[in-house]
Amino acid sequence: MCLAVPGKVIKINDDKAVVDFDGIKKEVSVMLVEPKIDDYVLVHAGFAIEILDKEKAKQGIKVLREMTEVDNEK
Repeated sequence: MCLAVPGKVIKINDDKAVVDFDGIKKEVSVMLVEPKIDDYVLVHAGFAIEILDKEKAKQGIKVLREMTEVDNEK
């Protein structure tokens, strides 16, 4: 199973960007897309693969939070 995660671009340096995944910041490759700072991107295997609409990204982040909450209740 593959999982792509939405995050917000907070810094760009050439073909790398720092993306905030709901408080966790990671460097990812942006060689496949051309985001701007404050854009939301979908990241899979360390690569930003799509620029997302802000509302779609926030909906994905909400779902991931809910999944984490359910998992923590076990």
